Amino acid sequence: MNQSSFLSWEKFHTVTMKGLKVYVFYLAVLSLFRLVFILWLSAYWGADTGMADVLAALWRGFRLSMQTAGALTLVSFLPGLLLHYLPGEYFFRSWEKAERTCWLALNGLLLGGLSILFVASFPFYRQFRMNFNQMLFNGANDDLMALFWTLMEQYALPLRLAGALLLAYILWHLLGRWLYGTGEKIFRPALWPPAARYGLRLCYLGLLYLVCTLGVFGGSLGWQTAVDWENAGVTRDDFLNEAILDSPQAIYRAYELNRRMLACNGLDFTVEDIRLLAASLSGRPADSDNLDDYLLRETHGSPLYREGERPRHVFVVLSESLANWPLLPEYADLPIAPELRELLAEPETDYCPAFLPNGASTVSAVTGVVTGFADANLYLTTMPEAFAEAYPTASAPQLKRLGYETEFYYAGPATWERIGAFTQAQGFERFFSRGDFGDVPGSVWGCEDKYFYQAVLERLTDRPGFHVLLNASNHSPYDVDVEAEGYDKEKMRAALPEDLRGDEELLRELGHYYYAQRELVRFVEAVQQRYPDSLFVLVGDHGDRYNLEKQPPLYVRYGIPFILTGRGVHKGLLPAEAAGSQIDIVPTLIELIAPAGFNYMALGRSLTENRRGVNYGFWITGQAIGKADTVPLKAEALQPGAEAPAIDDQAMQDYINAIRSISWWRPKYGPLLDGEKLKER
Repeated sequence: MNQSSFLSWEKFHTVTMKGLKVYVFYLAVLSLFRLVFILWLSAYWGADTGMADVLAALWRGFRLSMQTAGALTLVSFLPGLLLHYLPGEYFFRSWEKAERTCWLALNGLLLGGLSILFVASFPFYRQFRMNFNQMLFNGANDDLMALFWTLMEQYALPLRLAGALLLAYILWHLLGRWLYGTGEKIFRPALWPPAARYGLRLCYLGLLYLVCTLGVFGGSLGWQTAVDWENAGVTRDDFLNEAILDSPQAIYRAYELNRRMLACNGLDFTVEDIRLLAASLSGRPADSDNLDDYLLRETHGSPLYREGERPRHVFVVLSESLANWPLLPEYADLPIAPELRELLAEPETDYCPAFLPNGASTVSAVTGVVTGFADANLYLTTMPEAFAEAYPTASAPQLKRLGYETEFYYAGPATWERIGAFTQAQGFERFFSRGDFGDVPGSVWGCEDKYFYQAVLERLTDRPGFHVLLNASNHSPYDVDVEAEGYDKEKMRAALPEDLRGDEELLRELGHYYYAQRELVRFVEAVQQRYPDSLFVLVGDHGDRYNLEKQPPLYVRYGIPFILTGRGVHKGLLPAEAAGSQIDIVPTLIELIAPAGFNYMALGRSLTENRRGVNYGFWITGQAIGKADTVPLKAEALQPGAEAPAIDDQAMQDYINAIRSISWWRPKYGPLLDGEKLKER
């Protein structure tokens, strides 16, 4: 065979050998990154996690990374292949130099990106307890300057970036040696014995086929056993399941889930399904194609106020990252929430500890309270339908019918998640944000709570008002000088388990919870001094930001408090078995303050009667919590060490599906249950 011909074996072998080397190199790098990630964050391993689980995760991740390595290899292999076969003398002074530059330059860029993602994955996991996820796309709708300064101040962006680029350079140098160093001539066919040459070529082609197949099917020889991001997590340890995903696979997962959310194809309900589920939820016959008929409620009369009486001001405070776990008995010795615990002990305060946020981020809490809908794969603050008119379940128009002026206060900028335009489109008469508060201290996310609450107090009048407040201090970069504000860090350190006492970042985070809850209680007291007949609902926007445990139980990790306080409130107003989520906040308020016979629209129910809650991924009752997408549902007791109670699986599944399907259909398609609308998707 003419070795200089266009289709010569020598040319084919030279370029494919480079491709194989690049493939092996990427597979080794991704596997090494995974191993370092697992070992460096070993504190996040589950209590029962052993070396067998780690090895299983490494092997599963190795198989998945075969697909990633294949995709990365193609970025340089295809241009390199083209340059290798071009009649280079007509295009380049030296086609070999051009080809070499192509291989090294493209892989240098890829290694730079991989190294940056690897370095970023550590703080990302610590913050969100997941590998890269949809928060990346939520951040794209966020305040980019705020994100930038958070990365600068809390995560030492220049230092981390310098370390990532140094790592990238080392890897790039090693790849160059691997491609063009002493190993370049290994297994070159011209050096093989003539008698064995053709047999070895067949073996070589078989190796190429095997590598390509494993790369396409994620470490498998067919789609039936292929490993991908959706089925990769097979260990019993949540941390290891996340570690199985290399950074490109985690980002691809985030992209796919975000795409499904935007396309609304994460839910699959027929019109008949929704009609039956809505009827079951409302307790009425399934005899209407108007979904709003199933959302209509009528009050029975306030258990707090006599006819003609009502609170002067009604507040819903969505407090940033106000998790429920610091209020639980097992954390009573931790000096993190003394003022809030004192408020809970007051006779005019009641508390529902079995409560869930609407979603994993602040914007879900906002949409839940503002619209009354659960998180159902719709990004309401970006949907044109949400700006056309207020939904019938929206909180502001219904409280306005009760005689309240409606106001929304946000400690941050009005442009965040289009919150100013969104809340006003949903019926709030006035919106205030950081720009309205003057030059007050704060972070890139918003002014400090002390100054935020002061700004709210300055704007209160004698006119009855419904006020939703969203603060920001208990949020990264955690830059409030909490020690100057009275936080005793050394007292907190002494109260922590010994292995956590040296964690300065955790101490700073706990200090911000302390500061946020203290300022919240001070605000309540200040309002009550001026307007003692006010009513307050205090909740977190979400939990799941920091815990003492590396792998906390579901309830400890995700639960938020529901605190009701004000004149007339008393212990036992909320039953011991009460449970719910943020879509139940406004129905609770309406049932407490509206006269008998008042008609309103709601998907949720008052916590005076509600016994279960659901959100984007979990369900809860007064005794148990569980993931919402397992079949059958599995319960985990709220009380530590308690046996998981039995649940009515079908009833809970129907409740979950009813909340999700209505929260999906009504905002997207309107009140009419018409199957033709699904054909328009």
